[in-house]
Amino acid sequence: MSVYNHPIIAREGWPYLFGLGILALFIWKFVGVYPSIPIWIVFVFVLQFFRDPPRLVPLEENAILAPADGRIVAVEKTFDPYAKRDALKISIFMNVFNVHSNRVAVNGRIKSIEYFPGKFFNADLDKASTDNERNAVVIDSNGHDITLVQVAGLIARRILCYARVGDFVKKGERYGFIRFGSRVDVYMPLDAEPLVSVGDTVYATKTLLAILTHLDS
Repeated sequence: MSVYNHPIIAREGWPYLFGLGILALFIWKFVGVYPSIPIWIVFVFVLQFFRDPPRLVPLEENAILAPADGRIVAVEKTFDPYAKRDALKISIFMNVFNVHSNRVAVNGRIKSIEYFPGKFFNADLDKASTDNERNAVVIDSNGHDITLVQVAGLIARRILCYARVGDFVKKGERYGFIRFGSRVDVYMPLDAEPLVSVGDTVYATKTLLAILTHLDS
């Protein structure tokens, strides 16, 4: 996977910011200051949405890191349909004010990537995990399957994933982006020890979601 040096503002936002900036300046110059204010407000909103700050990676070897910023909406045992096993699932809901850059949760090799078209229910709902448009990445992390699922939300209409099958990835690497509100589901082994609860606020890379209770040699 190509290296992406975080430039503070995600590259996905550059075309939007450029277009809005040109439009706002044009209106300011040829129409007036006050008519340009709504465009500047939209510009500031888009600027904060596409922010992409660098993150330090925790040193805990057996930790599963949060792949996204947001609020925990589920911690439950369920079936992982992508790796075909029973698993512990932790779900993160991302609202429009969260950083939407998605980061790798574990070191490992990407085993599979599957894209599923679907609906656009509110990503805060449980049925979003199975009914919404989504993209699933299964990572073999030292013998453990860790599945990261990008789920589109109510107004999200574009899931971006830059990883490829066979890529070796590292914790904290940027692997995708979801535009304008979404959800990320993380499936992990049943014996993983969760470190978060429903309602907790988490931050991509910085927050430890769970600890693998054993590592294969």
